[in-house]
Amino acid sequence: MQTNFEHCAALVREADRDRYLATLFAPAEHRDALFALYAFNVEIARVRELAREPMPGEIRLQWWREMLSGERDGEAAAHPVAAALQAALERYGFVAAPLLELIDARSFDLYDEPMVSVDDLELYAIRTQSPLFAMAAGILGQGSAPPETFTLNASAATTIGRILSDLPRHVARRQLYVPLDVLGRHGVNREDIFARQISGPLRAALSDMRDIARQHLEKAQASLQSASPQILPAFLPVALIGPQLRRMERAGYEPFQFELLPAWRRQWLLWRAARNPKRIFLR
Repeated sequence: MQTNFEHCAALVREADRDRYLATLFAPAEHRDALFALYAFNVEIARVRELAREPMPGEIRLQWWREMLSGERDGEAAAHPVAAALQAALERYGFVAAPLLELIDARSFDLYDEPMVSVDDLELYAIRTQSPLFAMAAGILGQGSAPPETFTLNASAATTIGRILSDLPRHVARRQLYVPLDVLGRHGVNREDIFARQISGPLRAALSDMRDIARQHLEKAQASLQSASPQILPAFLPVALIGPQLRRMERAGYEPFQFELLPAWRRQWLLWRAARNPKRIFLR
């Protein structure tokens, strides 16, 4: 019979392949806890796809809030991801507050409201990604926290890279994570994006987004020396952001038909970054 942690590993392997592969570079004794953390993130991140409507999505998120608050211990024991996450939190002495903030921030995903500003996007990135990076680093570093700016910049770069890669999927469900202030600076109408109209102004706006992601990668790179080598497996997926951004600058780039780096290349980039952490934040 599959254990709770094995269930989490299988879920992450299927739904978040990059973090699954990155976790294989972590010490074996910490992998179960990392898979539990990342499986929880998968559960929260995919609520929009599973629920489709805001109210059922809010109900799902509320169940996770109550589970983390200790109000659903009986149900949590029967849920493999919840049970594994509870065990990991207890083992490493973590409080649930950052994960509750993550859940609150993910409520944005349930609705079709646009991201208003770059500041809003960066706050969303911090609230949805920083808990994962910080807790994963705590697991690997036996409780020691990574430099705060290191985590925040890794979170922002990761989020921006992903929303640019996921633009076709977001547009298909009329979601807009590219901030309105960036679009407005270039005179891009959000309805033109939903109509998949590619224009010079849109390309310029997306170029601005790539520049913002690179600024965060540069800041994270600058603080790399102050980070413990033990925690770096938690940040390995960031090594895919720079190559992905460069892929968007090749001739023939189509924002609404973008293809991710092939799986073999993603795996190779993670392996290379694991051998040389300086490559994690290459722009």
